[in-house]
Amino acid sequence: MSIRIGTRGSKLALAQTGTVIKKLESLDIAAEKIIINTQGDTTTQVPLHAIGGQGVFVRALDDAILDGTIDCAVHSMKDIPAYRPSGLFTAAILKRDSPADFIAHRGELANVRIIGTSSTRRRAQLLRHDPDITIKDLRGNVDTRIRKMSAGEYDAIILAEAGVTRLGIQIKGEPFPPEKFVPSPNQGTIAVVSRADPSLMEVLSALDHPQTRTDVLIERAVMEQLGGGCFTPLGIYCRAGHLIAEVLSLDGKQTERIEVDVTTIEQARAQGRELREKARGLIDEAYRQLGITP
Repeated sequence: MSIRIGTRGSKLALAQTGTVIKKLESLDIAAEKIIINTQGDTTTQVPLHAIGGQGVFVRALDDAILDGTIDCAVHSMKDIPAYRPSGLFTAAILKRDSPADFIAHRGELANVRIIGTSSTRRRAQLLRHDPDITIKDLRGNVDTRIRKMSAGEYDAIILAEAGVTRLGIQIKGEPFPPEKFVPSPNQGTIAVVSRADPSLMEVLSALDHPQTRTDVLIERAVMEQLGGGCFTPLGIYCRAGHLIAEVLSLDGKQTERIEVDVTTIEQARAQGRELREKARGLIDEAYRQLGITP
């Protein structure tokens, strides 16, 4: 069997796909990569929430699986929306790398005043930490972001530490503690999505890491109850059943947070519903300020 694997064309996406291909080859399974452009890659001049959220990186790959162009696709799992088309299955979730955010900076960290990020979550958490800093929108791949910082447009930028590691980038900076700067649900995790073909799913399941799957499915269960997407600033992180989740106002001045141990998906859903009730005002206000209809 030779598996056709779809991927975005960014360096990070290609590196992640390369990891999956190497793992398959170690099992004597042939694979080839097919690059597919997504709206998230081609529309880079506006914030993500203005073009539909993280799902813009996934839709074209989903369509290619469903129409038979490819057999499966490799994603950063945090980019996969809560609600999925029928006929698709998350066949493998690889062992999680660091879930943390990473702040890369030009000078001393204490002198950072202008930080680049397009994430409403990162913006809110940074403003909560220091209300006096300035947050400027920043889109583009990792190389583009680093180049803009080096050119002096920003004092610092926020990246996923896992991406920095996977690309082998050596850059001045440090990770944020995920317990304080709670990451996006599933951050640091690579997923392989396939069509619901039993023989294909069986092959890909050899790459699955059970503990990571349990943790990220708990995070996704909470995300589904909160509404998902990247519109509302929210962080969700589970490690070995210890769940931390928070919803913030866009300016970071208000937070609703839970921290609890869970053992089942239903418990996670219950915690998500409870948090949504507590944070309903913050969620509605974020949508109103961003001009988005829930």
